[in-house]
Amino acid sequence: MKGNEIIAVTSQSLDGLNALVDPRFGRCRAFTIVKIQSGDIVDTQVLENPAMMAGGGAGIQAAQTVGNSGAQIVITGNLGPNASSALQGLGITTYIGASGNVESAINAYLSGSLQQATSANVPSHFGMGRGGGQGGGRGGGMGRQGGGRGQW
Repeated sequence: MKGNEIIAVTSQSLDGLNALVDPRFGRCRAFTIVKIQSGDIVDTQVLENPAMMAGGGAGIQAAQTVGNSGAQIVITGNLGPNASSALQGLGITTYIGASGNVESAINAYLSGSLQQATSANVPSHFGMGRGGGQGGGRGGGMGRQGGGRGQW
């Protein structure tokens, strides 16, 4: 029944209900776990996301963290294919398009204004930046003389 559940919300900080929703699932900073009874928030807990800096498989690792928390629902901004499959496999319902702070995302869910995700809405590695890695392409290259500028 809607209004009696445990919800994990992707969060940009450890500020609980005041944290901004992180648009990324697998590489969010934390999950704010919110217990709802009769449509009211009765408890919150913040879990750091151990997959935030993972080299790969962040979505799957983050899904395991959420599953271990007892959450039945995930609220996030976006969801990649690996995370989507992992969460579905755990029987966790997902909602996308959340923004603002965690409390407003919970209220949006309770009012029925969030979109339930039936599949991923972004490609793999969405949260890693344009280059598919966390470095953002700022390095000069490993093992190259002259910083990778063709000065062999």
